[in-house]
Amino acid sequence: MKLIVRDVPPRSLWALEQAGIHPLLAQLFAARGVLSPDELDEGLAKLLAPASMKGAAEAAVLLAEAIASHKKICVVADYDCDGATACAVALRGLRLLGASQVSYIVPDRVVDGYGLTAAIAERVKAGGADLLVTVDNGIASMGGVARARALGMQVLVTDHHLPALVDGQIVLPDADVIVNPNQPGCTFESKSIAGVGVMFYVLLALRAEMRARSLFDATTQPKLDALLPLVALGTVADVVKLDANNRRLVAQGLKRIRSGALPPGMASLFTAAGRIASMATSFDFGFALGPRINAAGRLSDMTLGIECLLTDDATRADELARTLDGINRERRSIEADMREQAQHAADAMIDEDEVPPPAIAIFDPDFHEGVVGIVASRIKDKLHRPTFVFAASQAPGKEHELKGSGRSIAGFHLRDALDLVAKRHPGVLLRFGGHAMAAGCTIAEEDFEVFEQALQEVAHEWLDAATLARRLQTDGPLAPEYRRADMVDTLHKEVWGQGFAPPTFSEEVEVVSQRLVGDKHLALKLKHRGQAVDGIWFGHTEPLPERVTLAFRLDADEWQGVRRVRFMVEAAEI
Repeated sequence: MKLIVRDVPPRSLWALEQAGIHPLLAQLFAARGVLSPDELDEGLAKLLAPASMKGAAEAAVLLAEAIASHKKICVVADYDCDGATACAVALRGLRLLGASQVSYIVPDRVVDGYGLTAAIAERVKAGGADLLVTVDNGIASMGGVARARALGMQVLVTDHHLPALVDGQIVLPDADVIVNPNQPGCTFESKSIAGVGVMFYVLLALRAEMRARSLFDATTQPKLDALLPLVALGTVADVVKLDANNRRLVAQGLKRIRSGALPPGMASLFTAAGRIASMATSFDFGFALGPRINAAGRLSDMTLGIECLLTDDATRADELARTLDGINRERRSIEADMREQAQHAADAMIDEDEVPPPAIAIFDPDFHEGVVGIVASRIKDKLHRPTFVFAASQAPGKEHELKGSGRSIAGFHLRDALDLVAKRHPGVLLRFGGHAMAAGCTIAEEDFEVFEQALQEVAHEWLDAATLARRLQTDGPLAPEYRRADMVDTLHKEVWGQGFAPPTFSEEVEVVSQRLVGDKHLALKLKHRGQAVDGIWFGHTEPLPERVTLAFRLDADEWQGVRRVRFMVEAAEI
């Protein structure tokens, strides 16, 4: 592992320090591209204007008229945490703004597959809906949108995924209104906003439209900021880039959660995960709450997750949170078994001293399609290669198909790679879509080897040795005066995540002693700048030399009422 220390632009550092920002935070922010204190202003007034999101104003008119006419509105959600939170935001927000007949439907991962299909449109119509609203899906659902409109429903698509490509040309569904910052002609600056964020912006636009119709004014209008905890959860859980606007949304959600202003279901999820809501961090969204919501969509029914976020009954919330926690434990067990099998398969491709191929594709008939994405992410992290993991489809009549989920590395746009595979091998990809770093596809089982070879061909062409070399960006040495428990708290309160990496320091330390814990983790006694400090390297078992350069994050643990700093080791440069 090569450790690369981030550059800290001196002008940015000076500007941040002059604004009174803590010197260490100023260094960290400047190294992450923050140019001025204005970018760190978390105020709601600093959010990008809804008017700049193409389609938001038209969506507001469509929804306002539906509410005024007492039309039945049905939200079609996605089965991940972003989709679940977007659905909860849509229902809670529309009800706050006066909608009296709002329902939702969430596709089953196995039976229905992803997005708005013709069959889903028919189920929505059978429920009596007049207006169908997609959240976190729909931009590539040409057939489903067409069927919904043929059945006489209006269709509003809210999504953040990239539009579909046909012969290299962008194709959009024929919806009444589309709101998606990644559609052609949209000037909204935050292209990485999550699906839940898009729906929140639609609600902001709807509220403005209703003000313009004199249904209320600025003093009497419903307060949509109550939805921000859900927006924050979905944004972090979907691993979108935390640009300035997304960081504001997350920071505002965290602020409300810490003050106790959060839905009962979220409060129950914090409890089920053993976390403290009053001390919430962005890590809690990504590693505690998000996985428990996602587990429902992976192994059971995402209705459980959505109901947990929608209920205002604390007792019901506790029941649902405990159920989700149990499903997540099952998910972890399945994932562990699959990860071991997948790692064996990956190892079989590579001799001990051989460089891994530029891309990995793995299939096992015993894999569960609900967790292939997580396993792909783990293998990608271990081998530093774009990785697809496939499972046999469990949908009736589709047993011959494989459903794959992929995760990528910087420098390899996964959705574009699939598009190139589709052009070179027509018919191999039955369906595909996604982002630069994550994508999904469906292939026939008999075409697995063709897909594997085609993906590796693209990777050979696009990836060079420098891109394939494992590197980790760090923030360099940690000054000893910052090795304090209160500094840990200061760092944890900030918003970190995708595209705004959590602080990771690196420098040479002395390894005083080391031992294995649970046969899986390396517990360390270190000397940092001559002072003793504990360390832990989770998932690492190989012993370290007496002196070594480590990359580590700061954490604090408590023993007998005393909080002490410890180093969470991420990598070693040996």
